[in-house]
Amino acid sequence: MTQVAVSGAGGRMGRLVAETVAATPGLTLVAGFDPSHAGVAVGGIMISADPTVVGEAEVVVEFTTPAAVLGNLATWRAHGVHAVVGTSGFDAARLEAVRTAWGSGPPNCLVVPNFSIGAVLMMRFAEMAARHFSASEIIELHHDRKVDAPSGTALSTAARMQAAGGRQERHVESTELVPGARGGDAGPRVHSVRLPGLLAHQEVILGSEGETLTIRHDTTDRISFMPGVLLAVRSVAALPDPVTVGLEGLLGL
Repeated sequence: MTQVAVSGAGGRMGRLVAETVAATPGLTLVAGFDPSHAGVAVGGIMISADPTVVGEAEVVVEFTTPAAVLGNLATWRAHGVHAVVGTSGFDAARLEAVRTAWGSGPPNCLVVPNFSIGAVLMMRFAEMAARHFSASEIIELHHDRKVDAPSGTALSTAARMQAAGGRQERHVESTELVPGARGGDAGPRVHSVRLPGLLAHQEVILGSEGETLTIRHDTTDRISFMPGVLLAVRSVAALPDPVTVGLEGLLGL
C-alpha cells in the first residue's frame, strides 16, 4: 500500500484527490495539509495546519497556489517525500528553480502541467504540428476563480512548440487599440479567457498561407484529472530523474 498525503486538501482539486486516493485500492490516504481548512474531514482523515503530517506519507500530491508551492516543495524535500505537483504557474524559470532547490534524488518530484490524458495528447499534437506552420496562437479558457493567467498548460504548450521548431514567421500588421488585445508573448501569443461557467479549455490555432489547423481540448469535469493523478502517484518513485515534467513519459509519448 502506497501511503499518500494531499497538500491543499481543502481546495476543489485537493478534496477530489483526497477522496479519490481514499477510495483507490493499493493507496492509503494518511494525511491532509491545508492551513485554510484545518479541522475539516476529507477522505476519512482530518485536515491539518501542521506541515509535518506530510512526513507520514511516501508521496504527497501538491495542489495549492503559485505563491505557496515552492516553499511547500522545500518542506516535502526535507521530509524525504516524493512530490506530485499539480499547482499551476510553472514557467521555465520556476522549473529551473525547482530543479536547483530539489537537487538529486530520491525523493523525486513530478511537476504536471495538466493531469488530463486528453490535454496531454493535445499538447503533444500541437508540438508535432508546430514546425509545419508559419505561426500559431493559443487561447486558453478557465473559470473565473483560477488564480493565474496564462495557465500552466498554455505556458507548457508554448514552450514545447518553440522547442519543437515552432516559429512566428509572419509579422502581424495590426495595431493594438486596446493594450493586451493581442495577448501575451510566450513564443506563440497566448490569450487567457476567465469566465463563470467554464472549467478548463485550450485551443491551439496554427496557420500558414491558405490553411489553418485547430487543436482543441475541453475539460468539463475535474474527475477527468483523476486517472492522471493516480498514474503519477503510482509512478513517481520509479522515475529516473529527480525532477520530471509532465505525464508524457508515463504514457509512452
